[in-house]
Amino acid sequence: MALIVQKYGGTSVGTVERIQNVARRVKKARDAGNEVVVVVSAMSGETNRLIGLAGEISEHPDPRELDVLVTTGEQVTIALLAMALQEIGCDARSYTGAQVRILTDSAHGKARINDIDDTRVHADLKAGRVVVVAGFQGIDQNGNITTLGRGGSDTTAVAMAAALRADECQIFTDVDGVYTTDPRVEPKARKLDRITFEEMLEMASLGSKVLQIRSVEFAGKYNVPLRVLSSFEEEGEGTLITFEEDGVEAAKISGIAFNRDEAKLTIRGVPDEPGVAYKILGPIGDANIEVDMIVQNIANDGTTDFTFTVNRSECDKARGILQRTADELGAREVIADDHIVKISLVGVGMRSHAGIASQMFQTLSHEGINIQMISTSEIKISVVVDEKYLELGVRALHEAFGLEQE
Repeated sequence: MALIVQKYGGTSVGTVERIQNVARRVKKARDAGNEVVVVVSAMSGETNRLIGLAGEISEHPDPRELDVLVTTGEQVTIALLAMALQEIGCDARSYTGAQVRILTDSAHGKARINDIDDTRVHADLKAGRVVVVAGFQGIDQNGNITTLGRGGSDTTAVAMAAALRADECQIFTDVDGVYTTDPRVEPKARKLDRITFEEMLEMASLGSKVLQIRSVEFAGKYNVPLRVLSSFEEEGEGTLITFEEDGVEAAKISGIAFNRDEAKLTIRGVPDEPGVAYKILGPIGDANIEVDMIVQNIANDGTTDFTFTVNRSECDKARGILQRTADELGAREVIADDHIVKISLVGVGMRSHAGIASQMFQTLSHEGINIQMISTSEIKISVVVDEKYLELGVRALHEAFGLEQE
């Protein structure tokens, strides 16, 4: 008998009919001899509706009370799913995060899980019940309800799987697995049977929306096998996310990720002296603006040009800060460009294959695509290009590295 944790997102439980479909899928897993714990999100759109209600009351709602409000969305779903399971002859019991005792810190809206008491859940499983747990929420040491941030239901599911020492954590979404790239950009994209935690973490951080980053980090840390499956298709094995298997030579490249939400800022003619990087990026960091790629070019006249990327939504804010820094340092000018994208090759096979970068650059060159910035790690190569070349670049690289082939 295997212990399986299944997670269903908002679209999977968006209507009563879909909740009943989830119940049938859960019962099927239970009837196959598995112990099943189900983690669910609020019905699609419900969290936004609740936040909207709070906004009608207060421009800046109290974080504690906002957490109390938005967690009611999952409470509705767990009760309805437990009822749906009982109606088809599958004994089930629902729990909020506080009832399970998912203990978190006190950072309302973005709490982190510290511990999970698995006593009640194990008792129910032993009694033959399916346990239905509210995702996205927990309780702090003072008894206050907390939430884990958007996408936190994935984290709840993985954390429950880790605490229960589950055999597998299955994430049911509106896609049937992890693809070599976004099929909407490259129709030849292929579903992967397997991908490593490292690769999935890079894909998630680089723009792939299949899984929340924190959940992948958690799964890797506690060695919880993750599987991404479709809520709307009965058949299929999805994509298994696990550690790299010894003795199996990894493909050079597993996938291509991209991020449209990029902007580039350049400060030119800065004095080339110790501490200048801190003087430029210190105020940016103090404003809680996350910096991604960084390039510094030193000129012959004793000055330097400093370029970095930020999220597109924070470009104007960062530009204002950078302009004040430029005035203080006596720099020549500040240039902002919010018409760029980042394209990344991801694959653990890069470690043992030379020439990946040169093949990538050659492919983009043949398509007339100019590379503005480059960043590399052991399993990733990222480039910044003009946004008009996004689809062309992704398709060309997908073909060049043979990702459409099994």
